[in-house]
Amino acid sequence: MLRLGRREFDAHEPVIMAIVNRTPDSFYDQGATFLDEPALARVEQAVAEGAAIIDVGGVKAGPGEAVSATEEARRTVGFVAEVRRRFPDVIISVDTWRASVGEAVCEAGADLLNDAWGGVDPGLAEVAARYGVGLVCTHAGGAEPRTRPHRVTYDDVMADILRVTVGLAERAVALGVPRESVMIDPGHDFGKNTRHSLEATRRLGEMVGTGWPVLVSLSNKDFVGETLDQPVKERLVGTLATTAVSAWLGAQVYRVHEVAETRQVLDMVASIAGHRRPAVARRGLA
Repeated sequence: MLRLGRREFDAHEPVIMAIVNRTPDSFYDQGATFLDEPALARVEQAVAEGAAIIDVGGVKAGPGEAVSATEEARRTVGFVAEVRRRFPDVIISVDTWRASVGEAVCEAGADLLNDAWGGVDPGLAEVAARYGVGLVCTHAGGAEPRTRPHRVTYDDVMADILRVTVGLAERAVALGVPRESVMIDPGHDFGKNTRHSLEATRRLGEMVGTGWPVLVSLSNKDFVGETLDQPVKERLVGTLATTAVSAWLGAQVYRVHEVAETRQVLDMVASIAGHRRPAVARRGLA
C-alpha cells in the first residue's frame, strides 16, 4: 500500500505525477507555467486527465542561472498554498533538494518531497519525518545538484542504484518518515549516461523486488532523445514506449509532462497484466 496525502494506492495501481515547473527556463516547456495563472490551469488540466500528484519545481534540473533557496521558495511556497486551497484532494509534491525549502512548502500544505539529487542535503529527510509527509529517494550517482554527468562509470549501475536508494529509504524510515509514503527512483539521466539509463530501465524489476514503491521520471529525457536521435519536442513516442516497459516491470509512479497519453499507456498495460478490466468489452458478445 502506497499512502500519500489523503490517498491510498494498491500495489498494482499506477499513479501519475504531473510536472508543473515554476521556472522561466525549464528544458521542456521553456517557462510556460512560470506565471501563476498558466500554472494553475496546468494543474486543473492534469487533474482532469488523471494525475493524482502535482509535482511543483522551482529550479531547473540542469545547469543554468543560479537560484537561491529564497528565490526557490518564492516560486513554490505561495503556489503550493493556492493549489492546496483550490484542489484539496490532490497530492502536492515539491521537487527540491533543500531542507529549508522543504520546510516552507510543508508548512504551505505539501504532501510529498521529491528529492531528485540523492540526499545531498540530509536535512530534507528530517523535514519529511517532522511533517509526516512522503519522500522520493533518488539515485543521482553522487552528482552535485544541477550538474551533468561527465565520463561517469559504474561497475554495476543497478547495484549502485539499489545500494543508494534503499539506503536512503531505510534512513528516512528510521528518522520517522512513514514507510508507506517512501518511494525509490533510479534517477534516469541523473549521474548517468544513456546506456546507464537504458540498463536501469531494463533491470527495473530488481528495484521493484525490494518492496519499495518505484517512481520513474522518464518524460522526454535525454536518454530517450539520444536513443532515438530526437529533439526534446519529438520524444513522446520513445517516452511512452519506456513507460510501457517500466509499467510491465512493476514501477508504480510516473512523473510526466503528457498526462492523458501516459494514462492510456498505463491503463493498457494494467489490462494486459490482468490488473484492470477493459473499459468496454462488447466485441464478440453481441
